[in-house]
Amino acid sequence: MVWGTGTPRREFLYADDMADACVHLMKTYSDTALVNIGTGEDITIADFARVVATVVGFKGSISFERSRPDGTPRKLLEVSRLTELGWRATTSLEVGVGLAYQAFCAKRRRSR
Repeated sequence: MVWGTGTPRREFLYADDMADACVHLMKTYSDTALVNIGTGEDITIADFARVVATVVGFKGSISFERSRPDGTPRKLLEVSRLTELGWRATTSLEVGVGLAYQAFCAKRRRSR
């Protein structure tokens, strides 16, 4: 069950890419202006749910609880400064979700 209509758009960044961007900035950036770290790409919540379903092998149907709020229609960072500094995320959404799912499954197996 996904809250809302699934139409809001969100940007997702894999944690290792975030860490890589921070290291890149520490090595290459000395200005005081803020730098947004992100992918510069967004996806609807509905499409994200489909990506997750595919990665985890979910065979059911995805339903939306339209009585629940959608929240902000779009959350997307402006990352041109980061791009100009020579950094881009390298982990695709599908790969990042897969890696997160693998880590979740491994931790779950260890806790049994």
